[in-house]
Amino acid sequence: MTKSILHLFIIVCLSVASCTSTRNASSPGKENGKIDIVFVQVNDVYEIAALEGGKTGGMARVATLKKQWQAKNPNTFMIMAGDFLSPSVYNSLKYEGKRIRGKQMVEAMNAAGMDIAIFGNHEFDINENELQERINESRFQWVSSNSFHKKGNDVSAFVKTTSMGSQSLPETYIMPVTDADGTTAKVGFIGLTLPFNKAAYVSYNDPFTVAEKLYNRLKDSCDAVVAITHQSMDDDILLAQKLPGLTAIIGGHEHDMRFQKVGNVYITKAHANARSAYIVRLRINKRKHSVKIKPELRTIDASLAMDPLTDSVVKKWMAIGDKNYASLGFDAKKVVLQTGESLDGREEAIRTKPTNFTRMIIAAMEEAAPAADVVLLNAGSIRVDDMLPMPVTEYDIIRSLPFGGGIAEVDMKGSLLIQTLEAGRKNVGIGGLLHYTAGLVYNPANNAWSLKKVPLEPEKNYHVALPDFLMTGGEANMDFLTTKNPGVVKVYPTITNVADSRSDIRLAIVRYMQKM
Repeated sequence: MTKSILHLFIIVCLSVASCTSTRNASSPGKENGKIDIVFVQVNDVYEIAALEGGKTGGMARVATLKKQWQAKNPNTFMIMAGDFLSPSVYNSLKYEGKRIRGKQMVEAMNAAGMDIAIFGNHEFDINENELQERINESRFQWVSSNSFHKKGNDVSAFVKTTSMGSQSLPETYIMPVTDADGTTAKVGFIGLTLPFNKAAYVSYNDPFTVAEKLYNRLKDSCDAVVAITHQSMDDDILLAQKLPGLTAIIGGHEHDMRFQKVGNVYITKAHANARSAYIVRLRINKRKHSVKIKPELRTIDASLAMDPLTDSVVKKWMAIGDKNYASLGFDAKKVVLQTGESLDGREEAIRTKPTNFTRMIIAAMEEAAPAADVVLLNAGSIRVDDMLPMPVTEYDIIRSLPFGGGIAEVDMKGSLLIQTLEAGRKNVGIGGLLHYTAGLVYNPANNAWSLKKVPLEPEKNYHVALPDFLMTGGEANMDFLTTKNPGVVKVYPTITNVADSRSDIRLAIVRYMQKM
């Protein structure tokens, strides 16, 4: 064989090999029927910045975590399982003449690459117009299966309006995914919210009835059906029992991380304020019609770098916050308590019993309202769900009680006070549990209350100081507690001057701590 013929032979062989290789790379025959999907789950996030001096949490770190997984698998999606617009330290602040009301969180979530979110009960803390603005500003997909917009007698889906037009938030969302070898799959999502917040502009359908109906609608057209929920763990367990074919329940509402497997259904809930995220991995095998789940809890700490884009948004809002706090009489960076035991603001503690933190708050309220016979505090006022280590700053107090609000003073009949205390006593485990003046004691032996060892008298008037929210009737099982109740004898004027500690319960706490 001559050199020219040999050279031609080699070129032909290489060309054939090249063509064969190209055909194989794009050929449907390479598709293996298996596809991997990753969900980065967070829930109950009220802080955009890192906590504990920057050691834990932070939306910028969550953004980095998503990008790390996305580099391994492009089918990586971030999910928020409710409660992010409220409560927040920013919700009592103003920017460009308007209440911030979660605007900082939506901007941070947009920057971080949030993909899907559902309503938590606290999304409805802000008013109707504010919520509409936040929905419109969001660049992520909302799913709202059982929460609807109520306008008078009319109930319809919430709507997202952008420059591209208006679109109703869907009851279900089907996400199509494709991997490198051409395998395709569809993941269906249901979004459930516990019907707790009774805001006038929201209407709920029963979450279990809705879930069953929508699951049956999705199961035959999707390769996996995921419920994103914001409800109690008990309800998530019941949902898994009722719908054992669910792929997973990605949940929120509890703040202390929950994990359980009910049958084949995993239930995952990360720590609040992005102290952790759940990595939920799905492997769908289309040929075997099966889905394998692998959940993994990932701590969000200094080992994760801050995503620059998200971090720039966080820093912008922190600067805005600092200016606002000053206008309200706070110096966010100022230390108010230098030494001592960490203050216990964990929900599992404060919603069941007094802690050193709740006792300190009661003492601060007593100092701010010295004429009061009794001071009451609902545990739900405290939202930090954490131990506050020393030193404690004014910002720690602001974020611990993000709702803020003034200290109201009323004279009420002993009968109404007893009714209120009984309701609070029965609210163990939820935000409606009441903390109160140390001299107020309940005796289970005779089911009676006494103040400084003297039984409460139904017809006697008592001067009571309490967070102004409690007098709205909005707390759990306390809808009777309003200024219109005949048991309220006198309502004292609302204090707005920041020089008076009653104008903001957080100012009362800060000033009390400074004197300690």
